[in-house]
Amino acid sequence: MLVFLQKLIPKLYGLYFNLLVWFIPKKIAKQAFTVFATVRKGRVLPNQKEYLDNAKFEVVTIGDNKIQVYNWPGSKETVLLIHGWESNTWRWHKLIDKLQKEDYNIIAFDAPAHGYSTGKILHAPLYAEAVQALLLKYEPKLVIGHSMGGMTLLYNESKNPNSHIEKMVTIGSPSEFHEILTHYKNLLGFNDKVKSVIETLVQKKFNFSTEEFSSSNFVQNNNKKGLIFHDRLDKIAPYHASVDVHKHWKESELFSTEGFGHSMHQDVVNEKIIAFLK
Repeated sequence: MLVFLQKLIPKLYGLYFNLLVWFIPKKIAKQAFTVFATVRKGRVLPNQKEYLDNAKFEVVTIGDNKIQVYNWPGSKETVLLIHGWESNTWRWHKLIDKLQKEDYNIIAFDAPAHGYSTGKILHAPLYAEAVQALLLKYEPKLVIGHSMGGMTLLYNESKNPNSHIEKMVTIGSPSEFHEILTHYKNLLGFNDKVKSVIETLVQKKFNFSTEEFSSSNFVQNNNKKGLIFHDRLDKIAPYHASVDVHKHWKESELFSTEGFGHSMHQDVVNEKIIAFLK
């Protein structure tokens, strides 16, 4: 029954949007985007609490949100970790262990509406606002982003090049906003009219089109050294996203795997990251 409801509810949203978009298009665009950006998972779970509580560093106010920041101190360069959609800082615990052994100074944080941070929604421009504020505050030389975190890192770097960053890592990151929107359209089953009004809202709200928001475009002038991870069988973010980014990012290396999944917590991945940071 639960699985049936999980599949039915998105379709009911789609039916609602399809019916009313002809009468109140602007309101439906706003509602559809809010549903798209609403975070439903990613809060701290009981098995994650002790680990994260022991590393709590400070709470930083960024815009309307209070962002929980964590620190595992070390004497080497500062590394900033940026997690993905409906996740939190816990996702890094295996990599953090290896970074600690190398004595890096580790900074991580929970995105708006994730972990211990406040908020209900998240989208790339909002995430980029938090990322940029923390980049300026802690001035890391090394930055690592998973999934949406990696995409946001590249987006933010294209808007706000940070001179203190020397190396960047992305793991299983999507690239094209228009592909993400198409996936959302198929998930809810809404029509082209609804898709069109969402695209209009995005253009007016963020001053870019869904086609223009592309990581492969963002990296064309990126002169930082980059390491890109992606699994060929990734079911969450398509492998071709990282292939395209690598093609346009002159200083990048693409490390492809097969069967590692989207999260990519495997030792070989984390050891490759450590070697790259050195």
